[in-house]
Amino acid sequence: MASDKRVKVTLACEDCKRRNYITTKSKVNDRERIEMKKYCRWDRKHTVHKETR
Repeated sequence: MASDKRVKVTLACEDCKRRNYITTKSKVNDRERIEMKKYCRWDRKHTVHKETR
């Protein structure tokens, strides 16, 4: 199956520690945990979100 190379990951806010987003990432290209700036609706601002296990 072609989608075996992409896995679902959950992104958690670094400020409030809530898990706000679910996205996919490529296992081949991104070996380490991803982090990106996303909007946190509880903090009402853009914060860094990191991948959780």
